[in-house]
Amino acid sequence: MGADSGFVDILSVVRGLVVADEVRAAVEAGRPVVALESTLIAHGLPRPRNLEVAADLETLLRDRGVTPATVAVIDGIPTIGLDAIALSRIANAPDVAKLSVRDLPVASALGRTGATTVASTSLLATRAGIGVFATGGLGGVHRGWADSADESADLVTLASTPIAVVCAGVKSILDVGATLERLETLGVPLLGWRTNTFPGFYLSRTEFAVDWRVEAAAEVAAVMADARALGLRTAVVVANPVPEADQLDQELHDRVLREALAQASRRRLRGKAVTPFLLATFHRETAGASLETNIAVVRNNVTVAADIAIACSARPATPDRT
Repeated sequence: MGADSGFVDILSVVRGLVVADEVRAAVEAGRPVVALESTLIAHGLPRPRNLEVAADLETLLRDRGVTPATVAVIDGIPTIGLDAIALSRIANAPDVAKLSVRDLPVASALGRTGATTVASTSLLATRAGIGVFATGGLGGVHRGWADSADESADLVTLASTPIAVVCAGVKSILDVGATLERLETLGVPLLGWRTNTFPGFYLSRTEFAVDWRVEAAAEVAAVMADARALGLRTAVVVANPVPEADQLDQELHDRVLREALAQASRRRLRGKAVTPFLLATFHRETAGASLETNIAVVRNNVTVAADIAIACSARPATPDRT
């Protein structure tokens, strides 16, 4: 990262991280901040739409008086809050790695640039003092887990990372029921945002219920504060359904999922090869409709996360008993 880029000048080092001055100042002043992941930008959306969406999400937050903090690793440096140059690099560079928690020390030691997943974004944002994170969907337990033991690191990380994560559930290509069971086993509180039904990312609802429903951002802020007061170190997952007007057509979704799973089985795809194949099939077979739903999901989650961050900033500080 060249010193002539201007990037270093607007950053401060906090707890081994590089934190943009506007993010650091907002955190220290107790103003609302929302973390954003960068894997969506680097690996989840096609170019040039990815950079447009990244900028749009940050604008959505700023327009609501919330400081955005997009998280990535730049030349081995965990960075909280990206300027335009770094954001463009994450969106356009061909060699941006996908970094979960276990990859962070390796990328740091080797000076690599990478995009952060739900797990690594949650960890780094928490270390920077940020309490709210907006993403698209959680990783979870994969179908056929008994044969592959394939489970996202998101779940284990959320069991030990005190941050509110606003998501639209998990994609239907995963084993939704098993994912909910794992969240329960790991002790991660799950709140339905104005819903009694767990959302299905592309779809507003699944067949699975959520135990706890909240109607307002202040309620989420209260749950977070009481979790800290009780000494809990888990995340709080806020499941926010995509608006029905933006969801994927149910019949189209079910047909594409059924056919994609059959194709994956015929090709004997396993483990990490399955998810990229299924997502690419969705994009192709829905003529891009799944992409538009994906973007609507993230925008909706960012809006809810902004309200939660504002509600959190309005609460008096709660002592951490850990």
